[in-house]
Amino acid sequence: MIIALDAMGGDNAPQEIISGAVQALEEIPADVSFKLVGDESLIKAELDKYKVDLARFSIVHSSEVVTMDDPPTAAIRGKKDSSIAIAVKLVKEGEADALVSAGNTGASVACCVLKLGRLPGIDRPAIATVIPAPEGKFVLLDSGANVDSKPEMLNQFSIMGEIYAKAILELESPRVGLFSNGSEDGKGNEVTKATFKLLKENDYNFIGNVEGTDLFKDKVDVVVCDGFIGNLVLKSCEGIAKGISGMLKKNIKKKQVRKVGYALSKGAFDELKEKTDSRATGGAPLLGVNGIFIKAHGSSDAYALKNALKVAHELTLKEINKQIIAGIEQEA
Repeated sequence: MIIALDAMGGDNAPQEIISGAVQALEEIPADVSFKLVGDESLIKAELDKYKVDLARFSIVHSSEVVTMDDPPTAAIRGKKDSSIAIAVKLVKEGEADALVSAGNTGASVACCVLKLGRLPGIDRPAIATVIPAPEGKFVLLDSGANVDSKPEMLNQFSIMGEIYAKAILELESPRVGLFSNGSEDGKGNEVTKATFKLLKENDYNFIGNVEGTDLFKDKVDVVVCDGFIGNLVLKSCEGIAKGISGMLKKNIKKKQVRKVGYALSKGAFDELKEKTDSRATGGAPLLGVNGIFIKAHGSSDAYALKNALKVAHELTLKEINKQIIAGIEQEA
């Protein structure tokens, strides 16, 4: 198996990207190799810092970089020799089995959709993000690939999300919910109401509408929504988590007795931090494209990139796209 890695994508490229790839050597089987795509001189300079066997690495040079501020069309029209464009080309031509990038989301998604194409029966691919909850995890999709979605597209998201939850969360019968402004059947806008009817006809465990207060109560395993809402939910969850953590630290420091209490409870705080660390997930797949693409967070560090590579390896092994094609055909 060969995994292509966009070495120039993200806020911390190429240092953290290369470091993550080196760390992955110990946790991904030896029969997996990596193609590092980007500025050859910069990549070599980073690899020289590590005293490890680099036989599993090869470098594919690219002369351009799509920045985080570039428009979505940059990788398609303006910067055809960018690291993300070359990495997608490797997957397209069968020279890599999967791709990981922490770069510009809009550009990488657009490049993958146009160059790799869509799976049969899929109108629009969706980004599926695994979010930690008190009693486990749930999958949110679409979390950013499509701002507007028709009911038919949301129905396809639900099928892909159910299949993904089975493969990654190892759930026998994932509970699928449609995100709305209330749990009652008649809630939502016209798109949500039309989608509800479609999801109700599917042969899986559809539990109906779910609202924001349901997400962290162990009521749902797959949450379906359009990319505009999904991205707002995702970013809000991240912001709230950081905000509460900051407030907690600030208030603990105010009194000595609180500091003592924190020291005694440090184990519990550490467990909570580990469980809610988004870096442990590594990245989110763009489900529905004819290839494996894992989108890592733009601010990803080496630990997050290592885990994103592990997700790419796992989805390739489980042949997730074949499962999606079969699922779409079954529900057609």
